[in-house]
Amino acid sequence: MECRVSWTGATGTRSNMSFLAETGSGHTLVMDGVADFAKPENGGQNLAPRPMETVLAGTGGCTVYDVVLILKRGRHDIKGCSVQVKAERAPQDPKVFTAIHMHFTLVGKALPPMAVERAIAMSHEKYCSATAMLSKTAAMTTSFEIVES
Repeated sequence: MECRVSWTGATGTRSNMSFLAETGSGHTLVMDGVADFAKPENGGQNLAPRPMETVLAGTGGCTVYDVVLILKRGRHDIKGCSVQVKAERAPQDPKVFTAIHMHFTLVGKALPPMAVERAIAMSHEKYCSATAMLSKTAAMTTSFEIVES
């Protein structure tokens, strides 16, 4: 796996602190910084997600992927799955994540709560690389709700 991230702020873009990520699988992702009104040359324009937001989004994507796949393999009638990820960061540099809570909303027909709980646990304990890495610095908690469809 590989990725190239380039600073685009020097190329005349609107933001001084924007970045373009080009993934090994051929996709692109734009990232930007928050505006710095005291020193505009050091800030972004808030035109795209922050780099750490993309880490959080990737973590959510990683675990939802696992949960859906585990439930589908268990032949459960899952029709939708989302996760709301909320994180706290350390106040000092490096501002690592110190706490992450993931609230899953699953939509399906007669989804057994025990199967959902097991799928979430398996993702976090065995399959999701992102949660495995982030759990080294962050306390990870989860909750879920099932919406009958």
